[in-house]
Amino acid sequence: MSGKLYGIGVGPGDPELLTLKAHRILTASPVIAYPAPDFGQGKGGESFARSIVAAHISPDQEEIPIFIPMRTERFPAREIYDRAATEIGGHLDAGRDVCVLCEGDPFFYGSFMYLFERLADSHPVEIVPGVSSLMASAAALGRPIAARNDRLTVLPAPLDDEALLAAISGSDAIAIMKVGRHLKRVRALIEKAGLLPAAGYLERIGLANQRVLPLIDLEDVAAPYFSMILIYKGAEDWIAQRPLTQGDAA
Repeated sequence: MSGKLYGIGVGPGDPELLTLKAHRILTASPVIAYPAPDFGQGKGGESFARSIVAAHISPDQEEIPIFIPMRTERFPAREIYDRAATEIGGHLDAGRDVCVLCEGDPFFYGSFMYLFERLADSHPVEIVPGVSSLMASAAALGRPIAARNDRLTVLPAPLDDEALLAAISGSDAIAIMKVGRHLKRVRALIEKAGLLPAAGYLERIGLANQRVLPLIDLEDVAAPYFSMILIYKGAEDWIAQRPLTQGDAA
């Protein structure tokens, strides 16, 4: 009998945002896999997903780090996921459950989907949703994302200028993710659209060094990968006029 493949969301960074179900599956699985950065020349970085749940991992559990090159092209990432799926599939075929850790939510820009497409047709799979960075960012900003019939659009910052401007213009609420090195360009586009006062900037949400402030007050010209911009220009005046400050501390 095949083991089961679990893709569990571990949240955006705060260990306390791990769900009870994810904790149960994590602690019961004999094998744990997770993405980790590969900086080349044999240099691998710490897995962010693993660091979130490190306190719950037992020495008895076998770990499979999946080292992903920090580059934009799809190769050799496809080959890496092929190899990871083969290794994970071996454990599943032997009857061992495998829990794959995913930052945020597995199916919201999550790398788990690439394992899912390789293994779901041959093995039982269960997805455990997690708190996404989008929801955590709205909570930290202290302003609702959208209301009533507002149209919410989620945009990756690497999109070209024309696509970003068109989407921003046609939406009531906007979340721009993966800001990183695109900060200066994206900020200029938001200013061009006349929405700079309505935009909030957030980075490393859920971590001790998180930052939350109005985009108009941000002086940086670059941002970390884990950063986001939230904009509201919908029909609810009370949302649009709510001060862009950090939400109440837990």
